Amino acid sequence: METVPSEENQFVPKEIQNAAEEPRVLCIIQDTTSAKTVNERLTLNLPASTTLSKLYEDVAHKAGYVNGTFDLAWGNITGMAPLEHNSEMSLSDSGFEPGKKNFLQLTDKDGEQPQIASDESGTAESSGLDDSSQERFIGPLQRDGSAGGSGDYSSPSYSYSSILSKSETGYVGLVNQAMTCYLNSLLQTLYMTPEFRNALYNWEFEESEEEPVTSIPYQLQRLFVLLQTSKKRAIETTDVTRSFGWDSSEAWQQHDVQELCRVMFDALEQKWKQTEQADLINQLYQGKLKDYVRCLECGYESWRIDTYLDIPLVIRPFGASQAYGSVEEALQAFIQPETLDGPNQYFCERCKKKCDARKGLRFLHFPYLLTLQLKRFDFDYTTMHRIKLNDRMTFPEELDMSPFIDVEDEKSPQTESCTDSGAENEGSCHSDQMSNDFSTDDCVDEGICLDSTSSTERALKPKSLLTFELFSVMVHSGSAAGGHYYAYIKSFSDGQWYSFNDQHVSKITQDDIRKTYGGSSGSRVYYSSAFASSTNAYMLIYRLKDPSRNAKVLAVEDFPEHIKSLVQKEKESEEQEKRQREIERNTCKIKLFCMHPVKMMMESKLEVHKDKTLKEATEMSYKLMELEGVIPLECCRLVKYDEFHEYLERSYEGEEDTPMGLLLGGVKSSYMFDLLLETRRPDQVFQPYKPGEVMVKVHVVDLKTETIAPPISVRAYLNQSITEFKQLIAQATGLSAETMRVVLERCYNDLRLLYVPNKTLKAEGFFRSNKVFVESSELSDHQVPFTDSLLWKLLDRHGNTIRLFVLLPEQSPGTLANRTVCQKVGEDSDGPFEGSKGNRKSVEAILEESTEKLKNLSLQQQQGSSTSDSQKSSDASDFEHIESPTQEADSNSSLCVAADNRELENRIRGAPGGSGGASSDTENQFVCEERSDSEVNNDRSTSSVDSDILSSSHSSDTLCNADSGPIQLANGLDSHSITSSRRSKAHEGKKETWDTAEEDSGTDSEYDDNGKSKAEAQYLYFRAEPYSQDEASWETQKCLVVHVDKRITLAAFKQRLEPYVGVMSSQFKVFRVYANNQEFESVRLNETLSSFSDDNKITIRLGRALKKGEYRVKVYQLLVNEPEPCKFLVDTVFAKGMTVRQSKEELLPQLKEQCKLDLSIDRVRLRKKTWKNPGTVFLDYHVYEEDISISSNWEVFLEVLNEPEKMKSMSQLAILTRRWSPAAMKLGPFQEVILESSSVDELKEKLSEISGIALENLEFAKGRGTFPCDISVLEIHQDLDWNPKVSTLNVWPLYICDDGAVVFYRDSREEPLELSEEERNELMKKESSRLLKTGHRVSYSPRKEKALKIYLDGGPVRDSGQD
Repeated sequence: METVPSEENQFVPKEIQNAAEEPRVLCIIQDTTSAKTVNERLTLNLPASTTLSKLYEDVAHKAGYVNGTFDLAWGNITGMAPLEHNSEMSLSDSGFEPGKKNFLQLTDKDGEQPQIASDESGTAESSGLDDSSQERFIGPLQRDGSAGGSGDYSSPSYSYSSILSKSETGYVGLVNQAMTCYLNSLLQTLYMTPEFRNALYNWEFEESEEEPVTSIPYQLQRLFVLLQTSKKRAIETTDVTRSFGWDSSEAWQQHDVQELCRVMFDALEQKWKQTEQADLINQLYQGKLKDYVRCLECGYESWRIDTYLDIPLVIRPFGASQAYGSVEEALQAFIQPETLDGPNQYFCERCKKKCDARKGLRFLHFPYLLTLQLKRFDFDYTTMHRIKLNDRMTFPEELDMSPFIDVEDEKSPQTESCTDSGAENEGSCHSDQMSNDFSTDDCVDEGICLDSTSSTERALKPKSLLTFELFSVMVHSGSAAGGHYYAYIKSFSDGQWYSFNDQHVSKITQDDIRKTYGGSSGSRVYYSSAFASSTNAYMLIYRLKDPSRNAKVLAVEDFPEHIKSLVQKEKESEEQEKRQREIERNTCKIKLFCMHPVKMMMESKLEVHKDKTLKEATEMSYKLMELEGVIPLECCRLVKYDEFHEYLERSYEGEEDTPMGLLLGGVKSSYMFDLLLETRRPDQVFQPYKPGEVMVKVHVVDLKTETIAPPISVRAYLNQSITEFKQLIAQATGLSAETMRVVLERCYNDLRLLYVPNKTLKAEGFFRSNKVFVESSELSDHQVPFTDSLLWKLLDRHGNTIRLFVLLPEQSPGTLANRTVCQKVGEDSDGPFEGSKGNRKSVEAILEESTEKLKNLSLQQQQGSSTSDSQKSSDASDFEHIESPTQEADSNSSLCVAADNRELENRIRGAPGGSGGASSDTENQFVCEERSDSEVNNDRSTSSVDSDILSSSHSSDTLCNADSGPIQLANGLDSHSITSSRRSKAHEGKKETWDTAEEDSGTDSEYDDNGKSKAEAQYLYFRAEPYSQDEASWETQKCLVVHVDKRITLAAFKQRLEPYVGVMSSQFKVFRVYANNQEFESVRLNETLSSFSDDNKITIRLGRALKKGEYRVKVYQLLVNEPEPCKFLVDTVFAKGMTVRQSKEELLPQLKEQCKLDLSIDRVRLRKKTWKNPGTVFLDYHVYEEDISISSNWEVFLEVLNEPEKMKSMSQLAILTRRWSPAAMKLGPFQEVILESSSVDELKEKLSEISGIALENLEFAKGRGTFPCDISVLEIHQDLDWNPKVSTLNVWPLYICDDGAVVFYRDSREEPLELSEEERNELMKKESSRLLKTGHRVSYSPRKEKALKIYLDGGPVRDSGQD
C-alpha cells in the first residue's frame, strides 16, 4: 500500500490523504562560509515535493557557487549533520515544514570553501566581493559577552562548520573562548611580527626539561605553526591559556590588552632564561628614558635612567577641557618639563638649599618595536565612575621620533641605565603625568626587573633613521564598563591591512583605520559618559624602518627541522580530526529500546553509519543490548517506535538491505521517533506493523465474574468506523460483535462508550496508542444508562484503585489474621478466566502479555520498590504460566501472594473490610460507590496523581494506555508502562509538597457527634494481603500490600487496617514514607487518599492518634550560649483550649522520663520557634488557638530560666543582648533584657545597668541574619549599623517588634585592639573556622576584580583552608 506522511508525522494510506493543493516550503539560508556573507540571507520558496538534490542546485545558482562544493545544514540546531547532496527524498520527508520558516546554514564542505561559479569569472574580486564592496563587514562584530562583555553587543551564532577552512585572505582566525578577544588581538599581533615569530621558531623545546602542556613558549610555537599552516578558518587558544595556568573561569574574565602584553612578556622572559631568546623581549620592545631634575640657579642635574616596554600617552590632561589631537602632540606633552617652584621647590645638592627647578623626561633610546598605549580609561571624580575617553586622536602611518630624542643625552654614557631604577618602575616610564594611570600603577603582581646592563650595547641611531611604520592597531569597542577588542594588522609580506576579529579575518582599507581615531562628532567636549560605547584605537605598535634589521617571516620550506616535524605532527592531528568529523557527520544516533528477558526494559543509544544496512544495524543492536546467549539473532528485529506513547509505528519487512540513513530519513542530531529491538520466541512469527495504523490494547471484561483480562494488542486505522472496529475486536477475542460494548479510556477517569456505529475512530479521539475495554454478554446491564451500569462501576473502581505497601508495627496482633486472609483468598485464585484464556488468544497476544509483565517487573526495579526474591520468583513463574496456558500453577504456599495478585489482576471484586470473603451480591457492592460527576471531578482536582498528570508534558492519552501486569495496579493507570518511570520520578519531587499541604490545617475526628465511625457511612474497595520483602529497613517487620480505592478517607482506611494492626484506629498513627525515607504523619482524617500514588509506602506506629482539636508538637530546647542553640527534645500533643501552663504540666513528666530533665514549672518558658529564631514568649495564661495560633507539626522552643519568669505581660519585650569588647576583640555571653516599652532610651538604660557603661558612651546595633546572628570579630566593629538615630525600636532600620531580637552593644571610648599582620591572620583563621561550624559564611573584604596573572608553575596554588 502506498503511504504518505500525515500531520502527525506518521504514515497513513495515501487514499486517506486529502488531495489538496501541494504545500510550499520557505527556506531561509545563511551563508556562513565568509565573514563578508555571514549577515546575508538567501530565500527560496519551493514545492514540498522538491528533492534535496534540486534544493542544492537552486541554492548553488542563487548563491553563485559550484554545486557540490558546499553543504547545507539545519541552522536552528547546533551540530546538525549536513543534508544529503544526491538524495531524492522530498523536502517534506526530510523534516522541512510547509508554511513555516525553515532555517538552513550554507557551510564549507570537507573543510574547503565553496568554489565561485565560473560565470561569475571565478574570483572574489570580480564577483563584487572586492575591497571597495559596500556589503563587506568592517569593524567589531556584534558580540554577546565578549571580553569585557557589557551586554551591548549581540553575537551572531557561529556554526562549527563555519570555522573549518581558511578565509579567502589566507590567514587563520582565533576562536574566542568567552571573553578572550583581548588575548586573540595580542596573539595575532605577535604572530604578524616577523622578528618575534622567527625568534620563537628558532627556539627548540626540550621535553626532558618541562611538560609540553605547561610550556608557554612551546604552546605559542604550536599556535603560530597552526596559524601559518592550518587549513581551518579559526583555531582554539585553549592549549595556550592552559599553559598560562588558567582554568575555564579565566575565559570569563575581562582584562586589559596592554596589561596582558606586559605580563606575557615577563612570563616569556622567565621561561627563556639561559637560552638564546633570553634577551629577545628587551632587544625588540625595550627603550630607555632619563628622569631628571635640573636646578635653575646652578644648572646641577639629578637624574636616573629607566627602561620601558610601552609609552603611555595621555588622551586628555587632568583638569583640561580639551584632548590632545594627535599622537605627536601627546608625545610632546609627555616630554614637556614642568617647573618646581613655590612650595614645590627642589632641594639642590650643590646649592644646599631649596631652589626652583625643572623636572621632566627625556627619551634616550627607542626600541625596535615601539608600543604606544593611548590612555583612554580614566576616572571621573565628579561622578566617581571609571570612564572611557572617546576623544579623537590621530596617528600617522609613519612616525618620526627624532624630535622627541635628546641629542645631549644620546652622547652621554648609558652604562648607568638601570642601576638606580626601583623595581616598581620597571616596564614603564614614570612622571607626574602618569599619576592618573589607574590601569597600571596598582598592579604589584606584574613584571620583573628588566635589567639591561648585561645586554649588548645598542648603537645609537641617527635621527634620519628614527622613522617608524605602523603595523598594528588594537581597537577597543565599548565603554569603561566593558567591550570588545580586535586588531587591524598590516602584513609585511604584501603591505595589505587586515582585520583580525576573533575567528574572522578580512581585508580593510586606510579609511577603516582612520575610523579608529575616535571622536566621531569631531568636537572635543569635556565630559565623556561612563557608559557611552564607541570604537577607537587603544594600542599602536610601530616598527623601525631599517632595511638591515627588517625581517621577513620564515617560509614553510625554510623552517628549522624541529618546526618541520611539529608541522607534520599538527598536520596529522588535523587530518585525524577531519576524518573523525567526517565519520561523525555520517553517523545516525538514535535512542534504542529493548525488552530484555532478564534485564527488563533497557535503553541505549544506537550509533550506526548511514550506509550500514538494517541487517547490520540489527546485529549491532543485538550486541548492544547483550542478547547473545539469551535469544537467537534471528528472533530479533528493529521496528520504528514511539517511546513516549508506547506506540509501535511500523516494521521494516523486506528492507534488510536498505541503508539506515534512508530508513531513518537521513543523519540528524535528533529524531522524532525511536527504535525498538523486538524479540520473539523461536516458535512465534513477527506481526507486521503497517504505517498509519494505531495500536489499541483491548481488555476483555466479564461482568459475571467481574474479570478484567490482560490486554490483547489490535492494530486499526483512524478512518475505520466503530462497526468495523468491533468486527476487528471480535476476530481477535472471539466475542460477539452484535452485543459488544466498547469503552475507550481516553485519560484518567474519562470513560467513553463508543455507541455511534458510523463514527470513525479519529472522531472518537483515538490516537497512536489507545486502551479500550470490551464486554459482550446478554445481561440487562445493556439497558441502563452507561454511568449507572455495572460495567461503568467496575471500570470506575478499576481506574481508582492504587497499591500501597503498609509496614505494620512489631509484634502486631494482626499477623495471624493476615495468614488467614491469604489462605482464603488463595483458594479462589483459579478463576474461570484463567482456565479459558489460553483457548482464544493468539501467539501474538501471549507475547504481548509477557512483554507487559516484563515491563511491570522493570518498573518495580526502576522505582526501587521492595520486591522480595520470593516475589520475583513468583512473577517469573507467572510469566512461564502465561507462556504455557495449560501449565498448572505450583501449589507451594510461597505462591500465595502471586496467586492473589493474579486474581486481583483479573478479578476485581469487593471484599468487606479485609475479611477476605467475596460478596456475591454485586449490586450491594456498588451502592456506596456511586458518585456524581462533580464529586468525581472534585476528587480529580485534589489528587496529586492527577495534578502530576496535568502538569506533566505527557498527553492525556498516555495516562490511560495501561495493561495488566503480573501484579495489577488496579487503578488502570499505566504504572508499569515505560512512560510511568518518568511520572513516578515527578512524583518523588512533589511528594513532600503534597503532604505538607495536607497537614498544615489541623485534624478532624474519626468519629461523628454520636460516636459512630464516619467510615461506616461509606464503603469503598479495600483489599489487603501479606507481603514478604527483603529491604534492609523493613526486614524485621510485617508488611501488607493493600489495594484500595484512593477516594477512601484516611479515617475509613485506618478502620480497614484495624484487623491487621490489632488495635482500634484511634490507637495507631499513619506515617507516609518518602523517597529519602523521611516520614510525615498523615492526620487529616476527612481527606481522601487521592494524594497517594501506586507503590507508596506507609508506616503504622502504635500510639494514640490525635483527636479533634489536638496537634502534634515538636519541642526543642533553646540554649542561647551554646554553639548549637537548638536541640530537639520530644514530640508531644497540645490541644485547642489548653493554657500554656497546662501544656507545661503535661510536658515536664515527659521530659523527665525521656530526656532525664528534672525541671521546675516556674523555671521554664515556652516560646515561638521560627526555624532557628526564638520568638514570642508564651505566658502561662495564654490559651492555644485563642491567644496562640497553632497548627499541625508545630514547633516550639522550651527555655530553662535561671530565675523565675519576669515576663508578665504581652506589652513587654524580651531582647537578647551581647556585649562587644573591641579592646579584647571578644563577644560576651547573651543576656536577656526585659523592656516595658519599645523605647531606645529604656534599652540603653537597661544595657547601662548590666554593663556599667555610662549612657553617653553606650552604643548599640541590631544583629543580622538568623539567631544567634554570628559575625566575625574582625567585621563587627565597622560592619554593623551602630547607634541608629531613632527613638523607638519598632521603626526602620531596627524593626524590633517581637521577643527574641539580638542586640550588640559596646563602649564608644574603647578602641579596637591593634593587631600585627600575623595576629590578624591567625584570628582570621579562627573566626573562619568558628563561623563555618555554625553555618555562617565569613568574608573580610568586598570582592575585587581578579588580577591578571600567568602562572609559571602550571597553575595557582590553592589554599586548602580556602572557602
